[in-house]
Amino acid sequence: MRKPPETSVRAGIAVAAATLLLAACGGGEPAPPPPPEVSVVTLRAHPVEITDQLPGRTTAYRVAEVRPQVTGIVKKRLFAEGTEVKSGQQLFQIDDSSYRAALASAQAALKRAEAQAVTARLLEERYASLIGTNAVSKQQNDEAIAAHQRADADVASARAAVDAARINVVYTQVLAPIAGRIGRTLVTEGALVTSGQQAPLATVQQLDPIYVDITQSSTEILRLRRQLTSGELVQGDADPEVALTLEDGSEYGPHGRLKVSEASVDPSTGSVTLRAVFPNPDRELLPGMFVRAKLSQGVRSAALLVPQRGVSRTPAGNATVLIVAKDDKVAERTVTADRVIDGAWLITAGLAPGDRVIVDGLQKAKPGAVVKVVPAAEELAAGPAGTATPQTH
Repeated sequence: MRKPPETSVRAGIAVAAATLLLAACGGGEPAPPPPPEVSVVTLRAHPVEITDQLPGRTTAYRVAEVRPQVTGIVKKRLFAEGTEVKSGQQLFQIDDSSYRAALASAQAALKRAEAQAVTARLLEERYASLIGTNAVSKQQNDEAIAAHQRADADVASARAAVDAARINVVYTQVLAPIAGRIGRTLVTEGALVTSGQQAPLATVQQLDPIYVDITQSSTEILRLRRQLTSGELVQGDADPEVALTLEDGSEYGPHGRLKVSEASVDPSTGSVTLRAVFPNPDRELLPGMFVRAKLSQGVRSAALLVPQRGVSRTPAGNATVLIVAKDDKVAERTVTADRVIDGAWLITAGLAPGDRVIVDGLQKAKPGAVVKVVPAAEELAAGPAGTATPQTH
């Protein structure tokens, strides 16, 4: 038999009232929400290679400006502009007719001097045999000796003149002083060139290997030297390897080696020039190109790396991180973030190995609050003995 509607309503009201009464009498409160979940990385000290990206420009390994050493008219150009030339290859031919005539004249003068020297020698020998019998005076004998010596000197002088004339004939053939790529020429056939002129006929540049001149501030060099002296950094190779990034952002394939460091600071820029040598077999690098060089400054034996997303900045610019203490409470730390290495900040002060740094869930973590800790993706990928962040290479 169904109850009347009024009876059902009254029963529901009575049940609700009883429930409220029991709650009030028991003094119960709503259950607190669970602690927020955050992802952390546990810091471990690892050796890390410290590298710097520095600006630089390419410079030819050797440069030779080709200038004439004799005066004359250019008769031939014997190379194609922009091609590779070999050392000693003939580049220009200067009109040599006058120089060949001068050589012939010098050779004739040499023969005349040699003939006079023969006459003087024979006279000296004849007087030497007669001086003992007083057939000639001592003065005549001395004059014969002096004449022979003058004739020998004339021969030497004439022989030097022949050599000079022969050199001038050779110089009419303008040769490449080094092997390399020759640029555009500034003269054509029929042009008059002079010995030692200021304008070069052409320029030859050796491009393989090629230099890269890198600039580094003197302040940075002083800081690195102090770190090496204190043992904070350990020096790597004496000639560290250098990698290049080209103007279009692409990586240059072959690596080079650092070879030279200037002994003085440029007063206009406050920087020191470092010189690296790179192989350039395909002539991809040309003199004057702007590049960025990545070179090792040393190895930090116990480096702490924190993913970039785990580091925040205050309005004053100070770097801060949130860590989880042993009681699972959040604490804020001010740290020194030195540089970014492979997507992670290198922390040089403010943290220690074993600290748990929050990298995900920062918006839910407040200093002093209790949180639930889970490993971050980096830590899961590295494994129990791995690093929390990627290491440089």
